[in-house]
Amino acid sequence: MDLPTSDMELVRENEKIEDDKERGLTFHCELYDTEIVHKLAQAFLPGLSTACVNNTTGDMFRNPGSVAADIRKEMVDYLTQRSERFVAESVVLEGDLVSDHPYDIISNMIDDFASLKLNLFSRVSGWLLSEKREDKIDDFVQEMEISGFWLLDRREAVAQILVKNVDLKNIFHCDKKSNTAKELAEHVVNCGFRTMNCTNEGCSTVFCASHLEKHDSACPFKIIPCEQQCSENILRREMDRHCITVCRMKIVSCPFYAVGCQSTMPHFRIQQHCSDNLLSHLLYTLKTIHKGGSEEDLKKRVDQIVESSSGGLADARDARSLILKVKDAEAKLGPLEVKVSEKVSEEPNKDGENSSEEPVEAFNKGGEQSSEEDKISGEKSTETINKVGEELSSIQV
Repeated sequence: MDLPTSDMELVRENEKIEDDKERGLTFHCELYDTEIVHKLAQAFLPGLSTACVNNTTGDMFRNPGSVAADIRKEMVDYLTQRSERFVAESVVLEGDLVSDHPYDIISNMIDDFASLKLNLFSRVSGWLLSEKREDKIDDFVQEMEISGFWLLDRREAVAQILVKNVDLKNIFHCDKKSNTAKELAEHVVNCGFRTMNCTNEGCSTVFCASHLEKHDSACPFKIIPCEQQCSENILRREMDRHCITVCRMKIVSCPFYAVGCQSTMPHFRIQQHCSDNLLSHLLYTLKTIHKGGSEEDLKKRVDQIVESSSGGLADARDARSLILKVKDAEAKLGPLEVKVSEKVSEEPNKDGENSSEEPVEAFNKGGEQSSEEDKISGEKSTETINKVGEELSSIQV
């Protein structure tokens, strides 16, 4: 009989040791996801305001401010109890939960509480007073913020408890347990939920250590290299403005786009492009002025203008300025000499032979007629130059 009694006592002693060991794990990490807790704390005031307005709508003797303190206490108790029962509710509602994110879960609880505070008048006439009701809710939120009715740090303390109650997967709070205070202190230093402040000048964001990389990749106050790879370092929030205004690498159209040059290039290369393509820009301009001129005639005219300009054309940086220089040059050179096209006539073969076998004879008009045509053509060219000059004078590149 002694042996079994001894065995039983040994088992009980071992159980006692295990119980003591479990009870010894009293050091818990209290860190949490700062971003979620802060976001929830921000949602408490609109929820409380809605509940107060719902409860006093149509009441001549009460207003939201007169019931705020009592409803706040009811709201905290309600959310705490609901969050503590969330594990059981999640089992019952398995498959019906829209989201398992703590913010969504607690936000739904806040909405449920506000709905419970609807009085009879609110339920009957709420749809008639919807716009006025929303304005009243917003106004009361601002009133509470200004008066400091429910301070942010106290709201965050409530939110922290709620997050821990509904965060079943321990994603948004730390559940680390330690045997000693020293062990816990060592853990806290490296805990992924430890609070950090952004080090970028001008940024006051607070976040968990585990979110450092995420915040760093989006912080509007971080100085980063230009996205278009110029030599500048710019605040992320000013990057778009920099890229479309002053960045030397922004892509722009050629200043002579209006007369036909379709080239695009980084902004800093405009001057080089204009210098390298002076002749082609001049040809584009002449084609605009002398629309009926042949390529050969216009190229000859380009050579004439270049020879007579003594390098002044290189100063033209846009279509308007080049038009003016071309106009001055052509005034000195005189009308454009246009080559008269040859007319061909075919006469029937008197001997009945196939006319296609006979050479085609070309004829030129008399010197007098040719001279008259040159004169008319010159006058038309001058008129065209003046007209195009006037049209392009308003062009701004």
